[in-house]
Amino acid sequence: MAISADLESVPLHIVARREEIDLPAAQRAVADLLTALGRDPQSAHLADTPRRVANAYAEMLTPREFELTTFPNDEGYDELVLAKDIPVQSLCEHHLLPFQGVAHVGYLPGDRILGLSKLARVVELFARDFQVQERLTKQVADWLKDHLDPKGVGVVIEAEHQCMSLRGVRAAGSRTVTSSLHGVLRDSPSSRQEFFALTGLTP
Repeated sequence: MAISADLESVPLHIVARREEIDLPAAQRAVADLLTALGRDPQSAHLADTPRRVANAYAEMLTPREFELTTFPNDEGYDELVLAKDIPVQSLCEHHLLPFQGVAHVGYLPGDRILGLSKLARVVELFARDFQVQERLTKQVADWLKDHLDPKGVGVVIEAEHQCMSLRGVRAAGSRTVTSSLHGVLRDSPSSRQEFFALTGLTP
């Protein structure tokens, strides 16, 4: 991820640095897939499908740029800040099918506090990619630890995976829960318990 200034300069411009998506090549690949699946990509109903699918994947794999706004913690706030039920949509890198759910992201402030909407932006920064939920959870927590320098960070993601609900075991409605903790939220039993209690999970 590219950052245009260091932490003391506010705001920071956050850009996801990834390989550029080749839309024409993606469209050809979708047409080839339709043919391999026994369908005619030139038929009336499928003629525009390669373009639609390529554009859809490009959108799902491209996070929006944003300004990371932080403020001095002038009041010395030292309690947990938690944003609950942040929508999460990502793509399973094993089957290229969506998984979606919610993220609960919390931190114990250090010298700076974060604009609350930016917690959702950071989730999207890593979710708009081919992912596994375990890595996504850790990436969000690690990024906040490294760029905000808080006393503690906690991230919980609850999601339903279509690769599990639409195929294979077909366990529709089953949700996977992952967590990643740093600092006080990992090391202090009472802080850890408070975080999980506020997310609605039992530690």
